[in-house]
Parts: sequence; structure tokens; C-alpha cells
Amino acid sequence: MCGRFTFVSDQTTLTETFPKFNFSGYHHVPRYNIAPSQPIPVVANTGAFEVEYFHWGLIPHWAKDHKISSKMINARSETLAEKPSFRTAYRHQRCLILTDGFYEWKRNEDGSKSPMYIQTVSRAPFAFAGLWESWAPPRGNPIRSCTIITTSANTFMSQIHHRMPVILDTKDFDQWLVPEEKPADQLQGLLKPYEPENLVGHPVSLYVNSPKNDSSDCTLPI
Repeated sequence: MCGRFTFVSDQTTLTETFPKFNFSGYHHVPRYNIAPSQPIPVVANTGAFEVEYFHWGLIPHWAKDHKISSKMINARSETLAEKPSFRTAYRHQRCLILTDGFYEWKRNEDGSKSPMYIQTVSRAPFAFAGLWESWAPPRGNPIRSCTIITTSANTFMSQIHHRMPVILDTKDFDQWLVPEEKPADQLQGLLKPYEPENLVGHPVSLYVNSPKNDSSDCTLPI
């Protein structure tokens, strides 16, 4: 699964890496320990390529309340087309979640877990594949929410965990973000493990375990 990530790259780097995306309405603050239920940077398939804040934890449009979102931070790529919680969004409402690194906890022989920080070799920003929904509560404004899609771990990540987030290649952004409905069989090929040679990682301290901690200390190697 993917339960924490970072988004700390400066505005210049972001616009150079994602030249097609509109950051004009997005107030960027470096975040070193993004956790579920928090607002996260998303580009939805509306055709506008705007970077906006969505709630992390999908709330299906049919949900009775928002509490279900805590169980919806990730969605398995293998079952998106069948699961009632995800199948409609998979066809109609896809998105990218912007990031520049993520955390995964490696299980040790003694049963303890050690956090690892994972980035691409270039240390450049990248994007997870995701799904989004708009949920109308009984009172108040609609809530836009999202989930991060996961797949089986590649050979690099399998040393840490058996699952990993789907990292989309930039050449696949347009296909994933097309506003029209897409058949599941045309999308599944995009949801593959990222090339293992393009990932690097290092252990970090238990400081990152608490989502209250959000500083560069979270990413420091130990």
C-alpha cells in the first residue's frame, strides 16, 4: 500500500517537470509527510489540467457518510473494474496525484518495521495514478476525494513490501487523463509496476511514523 508521501519540489521544478499543468490556483507549500485524510495535489481528468487539492481517501458518490474514506486511500489495480467502490471512477474519473517521493515500511525479522523513503533516480517530481469522486454531503459543499492505485511490487520494492503505488510515465499522462469514458481493457496496461532500475531508496528514522511531524527531518537518511 501507499500511506505516506512527500511533495517538496519548488515551483520552478514543478512547472518544468509538468509544463502542461496549470499551477495558478495551487498554493504550494513543501510537505514532507502527507498522510490520509489530508488535502493532496491532484490533476483530475476534466480537461483543464489544473492542479487542485482533493481529500485523500475516496468517498464514493453513493456513500452515506465520509467515514468510508479512511478505508479507501488505496485501490488495487487488479480489481478496479469489479469493485463497486471504484469501477465507475475507473471508467470516468481518473486523476494524477503529484509527488516526489513516498514512504514504505519494511518488516524486519524481529517483527518491527523500519520506514524507507523511495524516490526516482533523478529525484524529480512524478505522479501516481489515481481515481477521484465528488460526494455531496447532507449539508455543505461537495467534497472531492481521491485514492492512489497500487500494483504488485517490482524487484526493487519487493525487498520492502509486496505492493507499490502505480507510477505513471509522463508519456501516459494524456491517455490516463482523457475526459471521456475509457474501457477497462484499454487502461489496465498502464497500471504496471514501475521500472525497478529507476527507483532508489534509503532508511529514515521513526520520526516519520507520526503524521504530526512534517519537516525535512522525515526524509533524512539514517
